[in-house]
Amino acid sequence: MKSMASPSSQIWVILGLGLAGIYVLTRKLTQAVKEDFGAFLLKLKLLPPPPPAPPKAPHPLSSLNFAISDIFDIEGHVSTFGHPEWARTHEPASSTASAVSALVESGATCIGTTVVDELAYGISGENKHFGTPTNPAVPNRVPGGSSSGAAVAVAANFVDFSLGVDTSGGVRVPAGFCGILGFRPSHGAVSHVGIIPVSTSLDTVGWFAKDPDVLRRVGHILLQAPFVMQRNPRQIIIADDCFQHLNVPLDRTSQVVIKATEKLFGKQVLKHINFEDYISSKVSSLKACSIQKSNGVLKSSSLKLLANVMQSLQRHEFEHTHSEWMSIVKPDLHPAVSAQLHEKFEVSELEIENSKSVRSELRVAVNSLLKLVNFNMIVKRCAEFQLTNGVLVIPTVADPPPKLGGKEFLSHDYQSRALSLLSIASISGCCQVTVPLGFFDKNPVSVSLIARHGGDRFLLDTLKTMYTVLQEQADIAAPSKSSKSVVSKEQSAEISKEKGNQAYKDKQWQKAIGFYTEAIKLCGNNATYYSNRAQAYLELGSYLQAEEDCTTAISFDKKNVKAYFRRGTAREMLGYYKEAIDDFKYALVLEPTNKRAASSAERLRKLFQ
Repeated sequence: MKSMASPSSQIWVILGLGLAGIYVLTRKLTQAVKEDFGAFLLKLKLLPPPPPAPPKAPHPLSSLNFAISDIFDIEGHVSTFGHPEWARTHEPASSTASAVSALVESGATCIGTTVVDELAYGISGENKHFGTPTNPAVPNRVPGGSSSGAAVAVAANFVDFSLGVDTSGGVRVPAGFCGILGFRPSHGAVSHVGIIPVSTSLDTVGWFAKDPDVLRRVGHILLQAPFVMQRNPRQIIIADDCFQHLNVPLDRTSQVVIKATEKLFGKQVLKHINFEDYISSKVSSLKACSIQKSNGVLKSSSLKLLANVMQSLQRHEFEHTHSEWMSIVKPDLHPAVSAQLHEKFEVSELEIENSKSVRSELRVAVNSLLKLVNFNMIVKRCAEFQLTNGVLVIPTVADPPPKLGGKEFLSHDYQSRALSLLSIASISGCCQVTVPLGFFDKNPVSVSLIARHGGDRFLLDTLKTMYTVLQEQADIAAPSKSSKSVVSKEQSAEISKEKGNQAYKDKQWQKAIGFYTEAIKLCGNNATYYSNRAQAYLELGSYLQAEEDCTTAISFDKKNVKAYFRRGTAREMLGYYKEAIDDFKYALVLEPTNKRAASSAERLRKLFQ
């Protein structure tokens, strides 16, 4: 990152109106001004230096304009940090944030600051003091946060790109909700100088754009990465388990990526993984996190535990930095933010140290998954070797954007579903890009691509290579508005189930799970679909998911013998022997001739006599 310019080479600005040369055009003081979709707080102009004379090349970002979240310092200006009390109690900045300076020096024009969540501590995009920016993609739903205004400014075509801060989803979530591109770089890859910290070990300077080429050009300036030859990904890894609990069909998300990958790189590049199982096996420090049991059921999966670690770190570091200001000023906060910052919070030093261990282990695990040594290059180039890169594919968010004024963000379940996915890149420090894939049920759909820590330029190159084909496949997957369904949901679900059965017979367990999941999305109250998926989970050793599916199946059909037997098997493998015996016995009550249930129950009974 370039250092701040000296007085003799200051950024060129429109002069004459004070505030260190910042020309204030308008200030958003009330919610009445909606011409800008409520995105902007302050309109200004930070002009780039004059273009170099020919034959020198023009500045790399010439003719582009951008906006910045009101968390970045601008010389002579007081950032609000999403709250009027912050602006009232702080002095104007003495210099401009390094990231903003670098972009202006490279030819871009900054035209204003934009709304953020209060204290940049949320993912909804709502702000009770400055108003909630209007989501151009779905105006009756929230834009996502914390960098809500920056995302809306891009989505509404007010700017070519914008800057935000991503701590626990502050760029990725609004990109997904507004249907645009959003990039969270590797932690530490872009200078933090001149931004108000939220959580120093999680904060990253991210950016939005609609055009993947613009996203890439901005990245080259901010990352200051050395030039390397562009290489295609050696693996595209689909985290199948992460897609199984979405409210969007697989053919609109993961299948779009699969088909685009096959068209661009061939089927041999594709790999499927149960990411939660992978994390459980590689991040041993997660086992030290609090896990509660009730009736033998694990209450926290590895990704939910990861989300808890992220929340604890964010809260701990925020309080370390801002607790004195919070206690003196006592700012009025949105209920969702207040619930997180004002609830009783006690965390020991040992827990914080363990959280840091989780962070280190997760980065190693994800890097190991995505960073592969090309041994052929070792042979060809003697001592020289080359690291080739893989890409992990996950959903950006688990649910569509909530309606304005909705209570979803106050729900622990909603927060857990969202943060479980967002915690992967936040905790590992790896880079992630949100990619829009059109609409489903009138809401934006997106997926995210993750690359290893330090693989930012590779990820931006990969996005540029894949983007057009991804959009083509998304258009193909979207049903024509004039077409009418000739097959009922129930029929489609049965077709998916039969495909799952065939995949199971072929010992393609993960593929079978995908088909059963599709059947469940089409017809979510069918016990057989859950029970069949549980059996495939058992084959993969995913006992927690198998037990959960069997419990759901039993809630729909109290006489489903297979569900009782399979749940008993899962519980036996999890070490819940008493509950397993009860399940095997009940299967025998329903089907006295079931020899497998009888054998299993007798084996466990003898074991504990």
